[in-house]
Amino acid sequence: MSAELPIHLHGVVGEFETPEQLLEAVRKVRDAGYKKFDAFSPFPLEGLSEALGVGFWDNLVPQITLLGGLVGGLGGFFFQWWANVVSYPQNIAGRPLNSWPAFIPVTFEMTVLFASIFSVLGMLALNKLPQPHHALFNSERFFKHASNDRFFVCIEAKDPKFSLAESMQFLQKLQAQHVTEVYDE
Repeated sequence: MSAELPIHLHGVVGEFETPEQLLEAVRKVRDAGYKKFDAFSPFPLEGLSEALGVGFWDNLVPQITLLGGLVGGLGGFFFQWWANVVSYPQNIAGRPLNSWPAFIPVTFEMTVLFASIFSVLGMLALNKLPQPHHALFNSERFFKHASNDRFFVCIEAKDPKFSLAESMQFLQKLQAQHVTEVYDE
């Protein structure tokens, strides 16, 4: 990152008219070696995740959900085992204290409960939510058009390859209609 950058510079944003232009621009930005960039569209675009280079293993929510399910299932099972075998054992009709088939419904419900809780909390944490304000909201064009009729690519100033002048020229070469700087404050 260059030393001459303003302290509160978030990055540069390029505006495109069509989804095809956006997808092509995103591919070229990634191919140019930028790592910290994002694309914004008013509706889901097929192929945008691939163009951004977001792979299956970049998403940690399934692993977090699995972890939550394991914690809930094992916790529910071992709590029932502890309550029936260690804490308050009762010999009823000569049945074994560890009657695991009776523990299955609670174990299943705890698995589902903890998996869903971990999934939601993991998704919120990974998306850095709640985030009541983002630097892109300071761009009037972005704020007005991003959810209506335009497509945007933002190259962040945190990117190691980022240079304000070069990044702006690069987006202009990609036929962006408007290229603007975005500041945090």
